[in-house]
Amino acid sequence: MGLWSSRSKTSESEVDAFEQVASQVVDVIATAGVVLDSQNNVLRASPGAVQFGLVQNRRLVHSSLVRLCDRARNQTGAVVEEMLLESGLQREPVWVQARAARFGDKYMMLLVDDRTEAKKLEDTRRDFVANVSHELKTPIGAIGLLAEAIQGAGDDPEMIRKFSSSLIRENQRLASLVQELMQLSRVQSAAGLENAVEVDLSVVVSDAIDRNQVLAEKRNIKVQGSTSPSLKILGDYEMLATAVKNLIENAIVYSEPGTQVGVGLKEVDGVAEISVTDSGIGIPESEQERIFERFYRVDPSRSRETGGTGLGLAIVKHIAANHGGQVKLFSQPGVGSTFTLRLPITLQED
Repeated sequence: MGLWSSRSKTSESEVDAFEQVASQVVDVIATAGVVLDSQNNVLRASPGAVQFGLVQNRRLVHSSLVRLCDRARNQTGAVVEEMLLESGLQREPVWVQARAARFGDKYMMLLVDDRTEAKKLEDTRRDFVANVSHELKTPIGAIGLLAEAIQGAGDDPEMIRKFSSSLIRENQRLASLVQELMQLSRVQSAAGLENAVEVDLSVVVSDAIDRNQVLAEKRNIKVQGSTSPSLKILGDYEMLATAVKNLIENAIVYSEPGTQVGVGLKEVDGVAEISVTDSGIGIPESEQERIFERFYRVDPSRSRETGGTGLGLAIVKHIAANHGGQVKLFSQPGVGSTFTLRLPITLQED
């Protein structure tokens, strides 16, 4: 990209010297970089600045960036500010860190770094900490109150048994929450399944059904499995078993007693599909996009009754992504839901 300038206002030698320096500077800038003259005319812009939509007709598009440059002209050193800009034809909001500083006696250097993803990550981290604090507060508070109640029950064995049962239940709820938080942390930090091994998905499905057997019997739910033999992929066995176990557990929890949960495994165009189907309450379309969010519950009252943490499906989503797959949902309120874990088959049978 050539130098943009008005040579009638600047001597030929000054412009030539500046062109060389400006070209060297902006050409090595990895982020969006712009050099402006004293009238805020754009003399040089890096490809990133053009692609980011900062420059149009040799002028800065965003007035907030112009004001930042004007402030920097009257100060010693760089002026740094985080701001919200609109980019592209859709005017998508983007968070940026903009840095402006004088460049020589007459010019201004502006660097703009896209911080949108970092901002989203920070917001997610803050929300996650707040959610965890809230979720932990309930069982911890209940355990404290129940312990005091037991202490005050004195010689009343019936009340002591009642409070003890509640104390055990809250302790199990707290233990489940901590365990799932650890699982979520593990699957989020998994880097490309470095220790992937050959995994037989039919074994994974059978194992996941067994892990839910006690819960299924308690709720009078029959879990019926139907799998294809010798369907194998490269992956992490425990992660995959956890994902399928969570889907089956979720189906059991949201099914009515006396109904059935079906678990199927098949191959479709080189993709292994593990489907878990229930005939439960179903999920409204308005809530289906949020169902994989951490701590999100379709029916909070039922989750409290069963000790659900709201993390199970978030864990499934991350495990699927770690294996290069996805999890899909089909659901109708009053009819039931089908969750399908889709995993690319990376192993071929001899």
